[in-house]
Amino acid sequence: MCDNPSMVNAIPNTRLGRYVETAVGGEIVRAFVPPALPPSPPINVLPLLTKLSAAERALGRLDGITMLLPRHDLFLYMYVRKEAVLSSQIEGTQSTLTDLLRFEAAAEAGQPFDDVREVSNYVDAMMYGLGRLDELPLSLRLIREMHARLMDGNRGGDKNPGEFRRSQNWIGGTRPGNAMFVPAPPNEIDPCLSDLEAFIHEETSGLPPLIKAGLLHVQFETIHPFLDGNGRIGRLLITLYLCTKGSLQAPLLYLSLFLKSHRSVYYALLQSVRETGGWEGWLAFFLEGVAETANQAFDAATQIVELFKADRDRITADSDRAGSSLRVHDWLQSNPFVTSNVLVEQIGLSAPTVNAALADLERLGIVTEITGKRRNRVFSYKSYLDILSEGTAPL
Repeated sequence: MCDNPSMVNAIPNTRLGRYVETAVGGEIVRAFVPPALPPSPPINVLPLLTKLSAAERALGRLDGITMLLPRHDLFLYMYVRKEAVLSSQIEGTQSTLTDLLRFEAAAEAGQPFDDVREVSNYVDAMMYGLGRLDELPLSLRLIREMHARLMDGNRGGDKNPGEFRRSQNWIGGTRPGNAMFVPAPPNEIDPCLSDLEAFIHEETSGLPPLIKAGLLHVQFETIHPFLDGNGRIGRLLITLYLCTKGSLQAPLLYLSLFLKSHRSVYYALLQSVRETGGWEGWLAFFLEGVAETANQAFDAATQIVELFKADRDRITADSDRAGSSLRVHDWLQSNPFVTSNVLVEQIGLSAPTVNAALADLERLGIVTEITGKRRNRVFSYKSYLDILSEGTAPL
């Protein structure tokens, strides 16, 4: 950060990027090529310090409680699925968290298969990327590998999964000529992506990791290097980067609920960066989102811990078959939709014992049978789902 205004004025303004004309579908359009990061003149961090501090405190608090959770892997398992639903909803799918969990549990069908498959692929891409960070740096190669898994077998499967585009795309509108935004043409993508990868690993700018994460997200969205799936990969890039920098110990920061709730402001700020170089306005919004999202995840973790303890205490005190009921309750914590057949197979209890335990949990108000059938019944852990599902109604 430069504190001398005269020095700032002496630095050439290269924040605005450049437009190049390109022919698409018989018309000439202006495509935007962003400048390399970091921005010049440099980001004025001083007005952002209050929001930056609040965001860092919220991340630290979230890390603290997740490390204290009896089963923080379980919270991660569920929260990743919530993020997958929200991120996919921004792209137009109508699946809910309930649909995804029922799909994974092979219970009753929810939304159309294609929608649920897209969300399931997002979970797979996310967990793959997080796992690969142990052996591969955050890089263009990893981004391509994640994209291949994201697009595998779904409605974007014909749009070059795992490959950067070699044709022009656009955002908004019915064709490039009336689009809201036209990203860089194919021949400009490789240099832009090389600059992006270099910025991921540079150490000379001195920018805090949260600021860099905000810059990386917008740059990736502006380059828009894939034919489909850019938004989902670009949002995941935030969390992956913060994990590599140690700003997050567990990958639990996902901004999709915040961006879904403020999507008109989000899109306007992305355009402002492209049109005016207004990075500081975007970063203020981004840091607010980090703090709000981390605090929401902290609250959800706290509620879940309290719910599990209260229900276990109730089972212990009021159940006639506490041992088997507690084993079923333990399974429900990672599988909030369940059938008796699955329980017999997975936890090693007999069918009569499982059915008696489910009846006991239903009597205590802990599970609810959701099919109304006498056979092939499905039970849900509704109170748990209510906490997890907050904010996940389709757009």
